[in-house]
Amino acid sequence: MSALIFDVDGTLADTETAHRDAFNAAFIDVGLDWYWSESLYAGLLDVAGGKERLLYYWKMIDPEEADGMKVGETIAEVHAIKTRHYEAIVSGGKLALRPGMLRLINEAHDAQMPMAIATTTTPVNVDALLRTTLGRDWRSLFVGVCDASVAIHKKPAPDVYLAALAALDFPASDCLAFEDSENGLRAACAAGIPTLVTPSAYTAGHQFNDALLVLPHLGDPDQLMHQHVPGADQRWVDLAALSRWHNGTLFESA
Repeated sequence: MSALIFDVDGTLADTETAHRDAFNAAFIDVGLDWYWSESLYAGLLDVAGGKERLLYYWKMIDPEEADGMKVGETIAEVHAIKTRHYEAIVSGGKLALRPGMLRLINEAHDAQMPMAIATTTTPVNVDALLRTTLGRDWRSLFVGVCDASVAIHKKPAPDVYLAALAALDFPASDCLAFEDSENGLRAACAAGIPTLVTPSAYTAGHQFNDALLVLPHLGDPDQLMHQHVPGADQRWVDLAALSRWHNGTLFESA
């Protein structure tokens, strides 16, 4: 195991509720009578990308209107307003990283293990979250920050993971990816990268058969997992445990 690659939304932090709130606020701002409930949004997350999600929903509720000439313009406007709402929510410090993520990133940084970001969310969204949780110099922690601006095709296509591999300059088999969704897992696996999945509340029902391991979160000494880490005495994940899993020591038990 030579490098780590992190998805952002749902993986580094439980961002999806903030995204949903931002979408609903944008709908109010532009005078749309739309409202995305938790259950509806959970289903919409199967569609990768905010603009794509808006178009999918529009076609679902009013396919004739969704084929209008100014649909693209309207979607761009709604998405821009939604992004501003999301940035305001996140910049207010209301979101923390999921258990174990900050500790693991710091441990990898101290061990001089290269890391990259592989997400198909927008650069603005990535910066809003990581600037708040990792500090203004967060980019210095990562060899590559691969987001929607570098991925032609979004997850489950492997484009963003292939970009991360190019930035890291390691073979896929030497890396470990962290994901929370089925689409993310499919993208990482399509790029040949072993993947650890920590589902979020919105993705708990997804299928993760191809994951190296599925855990509720990575745990921390003050926020323990409910189970012992496979192959270790503690109830949180560290680099040593990750390395053992990656090397195949626990493939059968996982």
